[in-house]
Parts: sequence; C-alpha cells; structure tokens
Amino acid sequence: MSSHKEAPSISNDAAADNTDVYVFVSPDNPDTVTMIANFVPFEDPAGGPNFDEFGDDVLYEIHIDNNGDGLAEIVYQFTFNTEYTIPNTFLYNVGPIESLTSKNWNRRQYVSVNRRDVAAGKDLRLADKLPCPPCNIGPFSTPDYVKLANAAIHHLDGGRTLFAGQRAEGFYVDLGAIFDLGDLRPFQNLHVGSQMPAAGGISGTNAKNVHSITLQVPKTDLSAGGHAPTDPTNPRSTIGVWATASRQQTRMYDTQRPGTTINTGPWVQVSRQANPLFNEVLIPITKKDLFNSQQPGNDKQFAQYVTSPELGKLLPNLYPGEFPHLAALNASGKPRADLAAILLTGIPAGIVPGFQNNTGTVMADQLRLNMAIPPTTKSPSNLGLIGMDPAGFPNGRRVFDDVTTIELRAIAGVTYALVDKSFTPDKAAGAITQGLTSSNTDVHAKNTQHYLPGFPYLGTPHNGHDNPANNDPAPYPGTSAGPTVPIGGPSTGAGGTSGGRDTGLLVGGAVAAAGAAAAAVAHQHRSGNDITPETPA
Repeated sequence: MSSHKEAPSISNDAAADNTDVYVFVSPDNPDTVTMIANFVPFEDPAGGPNFDEFGDDVLYEIHIDNNGDGLAEIVYQFTFNTEYTIPNTFLYNVGPIESLTSKNWNRRQYVSVNRRDVAAGKDLRLADKLPCPPCNIGPFSTPDYVKLANAAIHHLDGGRTLFAGQRAEGFYVDLGAIFDLGDLRPFQNLHVGSQMPAAGGISGTNAKNVHSITLQVPKTDLSAGGHAPTDPTNPRSTIGVWATASRQQTRMYDTQRPGTTINTGPWVQVSRQANPLFNEVLIPITKKDLFNSQQPGNDKQFAQYVTSPELGKLLPNLYPGEFPHLAALNASGKPRADLAAILLTGIPAGIVPGFQNNTGTVMADQLRLNMAIPPTTKSPSNLGLIGMDPAGFPNGRRVFDDVTTIELRAIAGVTYALVDKSFTPDKAAGAITQGLTSSNTDVHAKNTQHYLPGFPYLGTPHNGHDNPANNDPAPYPGTSAGPTVPIGGPSTGAGGTSGGRDTGLLVGGAVAAAGAAAAAVAHQHRSGNDITPETPA
C-alpha cells in the first residue's frame, strides 16, 4: 500500500507496479548507500505454476537527483530476459533447484544493468545477463533457498553490489482499516461510524512477497562531481531518489504466435515511486495515472494536495472531538508548510536542530537522503526523525521504518508545530499507531518481517508450500463465525435497521467539509498567497 495498486491503470499491470522505494546509508557498510525498488504487489507465495517475476518488456530505473532540479543526473537501468530450459513441461521446475544452474529449473530470469550519467551523456554497462534466483516455491523444490539467494548477490565493478529477485514484503500496514473509511485500529472504537471495540492492527501485507531490485553503491557514485559527503550541513550531501517503470509505446499481439507480443516505440513511464503513500493517499484518483507519468520536477502541479491534504480534513469528522486543533488549522486555510517540506523540498536547516535534507525550492516527490548522517546502529527508532532518529524517514527510508504511522501523525498535525510555534498538536495525533510494532525500537514489526542485518536487507521470501498457514474465514466482529445480523440499510431491502447514526450521511458531511476547506485554500491560491498548480509539462 506504500504504492501498491495505487492508480487505476497500473493496478492492472503488476510487473510494472512500483510498490516501495528505500534508500539509506548502509549500516554494515557506511561508505555506501543502498537503494531498493520493489515491484509486483501482493505476491501470493503459492501462485504457481506461473510464479511472479519481473517483466521482460519493462524498463526499470532508479533515479538520482544530486543538484536539486527535480530531474535525474544519474540513472541506473535494469532490464530482464526469461528463458525456458524444459519447454515441454507445465512445471516451473521438475525437481529440486539446488543451484542457479540446476537442470531441474525450467523458467529462469536474468538481469542486465546500465548506469547513465545524464549530465555527461555517458552510459556505462555494469553487467549483462546475471542470473536471478528462482521464487521460493517450497521445501522440496527450493530446499536451501538462502543458498540460492546468496548466489544471486553479484559484485560489480566500482564497489557496487546487486541483487534482483524475490523477497519477503517488508512494508507493514493495516490496509483493511485505512480503506474502510479510515476506521483505524487500534482505536476504531472512536470512529464516527464504529460500533466495534478497540482491537490490535492487522497487517494487510503479512506473508506476501515482492520482487526487489537492491543496489548498493559508494556514496561518491551518487553525489555531484563525486563529492565525498562528510558534512551534514553541506547541501551537496543530500540527494533525491525515486524509481520508475516504463513500457514501450506500442504493443502488438502476434496472431501467428499466440501469447507473443511485439513492443515498439519510445519508452513511456507508467509507474513512479518515492515517498511512501504519496500517490496512494494524497493524489485524487483521477490524477493518479497522470502523477505516475510525470517527472518529479513537474510536481508543483500536485502541491495543493500536499499543503491541503484530504485525509487531514477528514480526521476531525471521522473522530469527533479527538482533533480540535487540527480542525481549527483546517478552518484557517493555512497551507501545510510542514508537509511540503517533508515531502516536496526536504527539511531546511533550522527547523529540526542539527538536521537538514533540503534540496532547494523545486517541489518534487523524492526520497531525500543526507548521506553525511551516519546510520543509527544502536536502538534505532522505527519512527525515524519524529522518533529522534535522524537516520530514518524522512531522511531516506529504511526497511523497518513505520512510515504509515509517521505520515498519519504528520498529516494529523504533529509536525505543524515545527513551522508554527503557536500550534499545539492534538493529543490524539501523537497517539496514532498501527499497532503493528511492539515499541518505537521494534525494528522487526513484531518479528513478522524477517529483515536481514545486511545486504539485501529484505527477508527471505515466504515459500508457497507453507503459506497461507490457514484458510479460516475471518469472523464477523463480536462473533466467532460469519455474519449474524442483516446487512444493508433499511431502504435497500437487504435488512438493517433505521436506528443509530446514518454513517453514510456523516461521512458524506466530512467530505463536504473537506471540499469547503479545499475551496478556501483554492481562493488563497488565486489571491497569490500560496502555491499555484501549474499545467503538466
């Protein structure tokens, strides 16, 4: 959900759907930066015989902006090709896969890597046709998966290291609660429409896999002019990072060879990811595919959705009496300069003592990493900067950072006091949590995500033989079985009752209030007091 199925078009194109991006100073190799771009959301481990994989017809890229212009100066490009070795079987493998050259492994994938120096106009071919590991099928098919994965860690020239293959999903989030009209666990009992008691969070990505491109490079491979970043106050120490997927403009289906497609024409960007939840939660549904097609340097056109977020307007209505200070801030029409700094420009010096990751005035959705800030190796906080840990989100993003909690708290007003000292955040804002970690120093998400202490950092993928562990249907709230009460409102003929509150009307009222606040902000824009969206380039 960080960016899983976040836009209408890309939700039908899993191989090109960029789910998460991570960038951090490597804790076990602090002269390097690790960048991770994940694709293929919600992989079911047992999804054979055609197990998930990268697309041979997709161009995957990781971009680095090292001068603050919202455009890439360095681009790493990844392409894949797939081969059959036993074409007359329906099976992915015909026996145990004991090595990357096993004769039992039928469908194999390879990765090639290119580094493009945009400013110099130079391409450097880093690798051709390196083997990827198979998917983790089960104890008989992949009896020593760790061995297979380790064999697919490739050391490239220039001190670079690459892994491309299946990993355990590392992003944890209570999807069901968020998209059930913000009925957030573990305090759903306070929701305007809820009759449920408080309950712990449920991770919607539990026991799922992803396909991950993990690249570790020297810091000097990313900085402008090969500068060695040692001074956290030096603007040259900060880079902006994002990932994309592109497809060629034209696809033709070969009727003479069913199942074969021919792709031609220029590459067209169809997916894009940097800050978690940016497109997912902030951008209106009718603009999500447009957002995916744009370069970060064009993001001023989306700034209004950051400085006046819809979810921030909904919270006081969804949780009556819990967010009075946020409600007053919404009513004032003041733009959320705190969110603009966190997500669009980086945090300038002087806001958080001793910290900055600002890249200038160009508004761009990028993960900004101050490479001169060392990794926190003793008791890191999964709340990153708001947990007093400057090595975590929004200074880049580590695999264990609880980015959903961080961003929900920020939207609820916790960070607004940084730019307006007269503002007091609501107590509820600082209490928001997903309930998926045991504490701020829990960097394992209650031991469910199996992170690794070193490269490639995301855990061994869940195997298909043992997942899911059971198929028991979820009980209806308050019962131990299925629904025991009629479903539907009294006017639908499907049961229900006319008693209680009309939650549809109440939630509709919240949306109306959000619309009124947005109109007030739009008036400010027209008056020249705030950011004015521009036409996309």
